[in-house]
Amino acid sequence: MKRWGFAALLAAAGLALAGCSEVTNAVDQTNKAATKVSACAEALSLADLNPDPATIKARAADKEKRLRELANNVGEQDVAGALTGMADSYLQAQKENIHDAGKIADWTKRNIDHLDALRKVCA
Repeated sequence: MKRWGFAALLAAAGLALAGCSEVTNAVDQTNKAATKVSACAEALSLADLNPDPATIKARAADKEKRLRELANNVGEQDVAGALTGMADSYLQAQKENIHDAGKIADWTKRNIDHLDALRKVCA
C-alpha cells in the first residue's frame, strides 16, 4: 500500500511540474509578445516622416542607437531586422548632406519603406 501511495505522490509531483512548465512557457510567450509590441511602438514613435533638415542630423545618432538597442532586445528576427533597417537609415542620414532636397526626398522614401516593413512584422 505504501508503494502505491509513493507512486501516486510521484505522479502528482510530475503533473505539477509539467503544469509549471506550461505556465512558464505561457509567461515566456507573453513576455516576448509584450517586448515585440513595446519595441514596435517605440520604433514607430521614433520615425521621422517629415524630416527637418536642421534637426534630423542632430537626432539621427540618438535614434540609430535606440533602434539598435530595441533590435538587440526583441526576440523575433523579423522585427529585429526591420529595426536594424531603420537604424541603418538613420546612420546614413548622419553621413549624408541631408540639407540637399534630393537627399531628403531619398532618405524620406527609404524611411517610409523601412516603416512599412516594420508595420508588417509588427502586425
